Amino acid sequence: MGEALLRGMLEAGLVDRDRVMVAEPFADRREWLRSTYGVAVTDRESELCEKAKILILAVKPQVMSRVLAGYRRYVGAGHLVISIAAGVPIAALEKGLGGEKRIVRVMPNTPALVLAGASALSGNSRVSGEDMAAAEQIFSAVGTCVRLPESLLDAVTGLSGSGPGYVFTFMEAMVDGGVLAGLPRPVAEQLVLQTVYGSARLAMETGEPLAVLRGRVTSPGGTTITGIQVLEEAGLRGTVMTAIEAATDRSRDLGS
Repeated sequence: MGEALLRGMLEAGLVDRDRVMVAEPFADRREWLRSTYGVAVTDRESELCEKAKILILAVKPQVMSRVLAGYRRYVGAGHLVISIAAGVPIAALEKGLGGEKRIVRVMPNTPALVLAGASALSGNSRVSGEDMAAAEQIFSAVGTCVRLPESLLDAVTGLSGSGPGYVFTFMEAMVDGGVLAGLPRPVAEQLVLQTVYGSARLAMETGEPLAVLRGRVTSPGGTTITGIQVLEEAGLRGTVMTAIEAATDRSRDLGS
């Protein structure tokens, strides 16, 4: 996710490469990031905090406490800290960094890599309007961005944060279905990719309710309604809703 955000910001022209520094503990990975994206790299928290005023914590929630301990002495009032770690609440970030820090918690998703991400953000009481605008600018450059109360960010994690995984799983199933029906796999993959892309684009550009768009392709007694009947009998809607609920609960568990 961190690399997706880095690439997205650079491709969107939001920031010049010479104004970006990445802290990475592994030497091979540092060199790869430097050579691939043309950004400065370091393995020292002190150097990053000295050079950068906006710090984006792009680490797994399981290692966040260790990362915060390493940065605690170097992060000051002049830094804006943005965390994209799933499930880690602002209170835990404040405790880990100590003192009165300006913190924004964001839940993005991996389509930010192609400037099509979906992000939601929330700031603590010390974050100014300018801070929120800066965070919004970063994540709006790689997709769409909304402000929400922090209490809703776990739900965002379960829906759009984990959502690409659900979509890719469904797409894989559609490809397999095409193969089962007799299509060559490459053809099935091409048709599925374009179908999902086209459907999403149609919904976004028309702004019409999803139910209306579904109705337009669902003729009485036709092939689509026959397929939908099978999906409904298999409990597709309920299964998807339960999956999002479970992912939301897992996000809360990670935060605790």
